[in-house]
Amino acid sequence: MTHFSGQPMPTMVTLFLTTSCNLRCTYCYASAGDTPRRAMPLEVAQRGIDFIIRNALELHKNEVEIAYHGGGEPTVNWDTLTQSYEYASQRTAESGLKLRAAMASNGMLSDEKIDWVIKHLDGVSLSFDGLPAAHDAHRLTLLGQPSSAHVLRTIERFDLAGYNYALRLTVTHDQIARLAESIDFICRQFHPRRIQVEPAYQLGRWTDAPSAETQSFIDQFRAGQVAARKYGQDIHFSGARLGTQTNHFCGITQDSFALTADGNVSACYEVFLESLPRADTFIYGKSNPATGGYNFELPVLNHLREQTVDKHAFCQGCFAKWSCGGDCFHKSIAVNGEVSSLAVTAATSFAS
Repeated sequence: MTHFSGQPMPTMVTLFLTTSCNLRCTYCYASAGDTPRRAMPLEVAQRGIDFIIRNALELHKNEVEIAYHGGGEPTVNWDTLTQSYEYASQRTAESGLKLRAAMASNGMLSDEKIDWVIKHLDGVSLSFDGLPAAHDAHRLTLLGQPSSAHVLRTIERFDLAGYNYALRLTVTHDQIARLAESIDFICRQFHPRRIQVEPAYQLGRWTDAPSAETQSFIDQFRAGQVAARKYGQDIHFSGARLGTQTNHFCGITQDSFALTADGNVSACYEVFLESLPRADTFIYGKSNPATGGYNFELPVLNHLREQTVDKHAFCQGCFAKWSCGGDCFHKSIAVNGEVSSLAVTAATSFAS
């Protein structure tokens, strides 16, 4: 059970490289490609990398981590991705630190980009929804064309190289019945190191869609577990973390350090842009070019630190709270509107 206090000193940075995307998935929580266009300049990434290196050295850690993520497809901002990685490699080598780097991607990669990823990144989480028909029902290109064949090509290249990749399946209400068959298809054809299954978030372009968090989803998830185990695989769902004991669901209570394209600090992967509705609650810092570091709003950060499951009155009578960790705070307030006035008041300074 962990609780944080004082000034944050992260040794991992998540870079929200862009809000642009080469797909227009119907259920995209980020509405990628429709939100205001932002592309992270190299200097924003470099400042974040320098910051976590300084922290690692001060804390006597032996490695730092970079994650390329959210708001759009990271590889669309290819120059900043590759140049920031090269910068981090040089700086960590000079500092005697190990560098770990990973990425979340939609898999729409050219052979040249696949080659670079395999050579440089420690792992990739690919969005792929299983059966091609299930995938193509919602994951479409800019021109409204199916994308499964391209993503399958990327997966095949990763398998051929013995590369470390995971698959993330998003399940919409209309595709629940195909879930177990999709798991069987994946396990029969490919060799991912991990398979994550999640119902589609009712956010972004999918806000008004029917929920997939149903008994049918649970039934199909269980059937998918049976299918996966035939191949020596397992599947995972964030709402069923049996065997886990924790007081938190994700990094928002743990000083998660993610940079928007404009260089502000967010605690949440789903809050990647300052204009999003709940940015007040999750954006807790902004860069200070004069010092090369960041100015943190501790009232906002401390409010997030308080969202551990042991401090949620609603969770106190639940036998499963130490496994679920209180669920996703962002989704909870998106549904319930429970935003602290303290967080809103303190964070509004970042809008100025």
